Amino acid sequence: MRGTLADVPTVQRAVLHALELAREDLTRWCGTLTDQELNATPFGIAPVAFQLRHIARSLDRLLTYAEGKQLSAEQLSTLRAESDPGATRGELFAELGSALDCAATRVRALDPLHLGQMRLVGRKQSPTTLGGLLVHIADHAQRHVGEVIISVKILVAQIRP
Repeated sequence: MRGTLADVPTVQRAVLHALELAREDLTRWCGTLTDQELNATPFGIAPVAFQLRHIARSLDRLLTYAEGKQLSAEQLSTLRAESDPGATRGELFAELGSALDCAATRVRALDPLHLGQMRLVGRKQSPTTLGGLLVHIADHAQRHVGEVIISVKILVAQIRP
């Protein structure tokens, strides 16, 4: 509904807008959190740091599948490290920004004429199409942004009453 990116095919445009919104919302809700707050686990919920890493790294993984490839050993290693404690605000936002920029470039490079082509995702090789995977990428990012917002609200209510 932004009326931007008119030069981009419709499905890719929707994904790019979802990623733009993710960047804006994450900056708005997490931009002032300290390193300690980003790594906090109020009431046992996942830390915001995990969510930010997961958004960034899952974009890379899902786009790898969208490109018809399988995950590399490095991608699998970074997947296992998403929950590692001690992330800094600078590291998290640098990784997130880079991932969103890279994802936008990769989404733009996908051929809209291939949206119906089969793609296999994950260890289970779940079948989908390129178009279905692109919609999932947008949905997945936005779902985790929602989790971040709720986590930040809980965190702020607990730490900054």
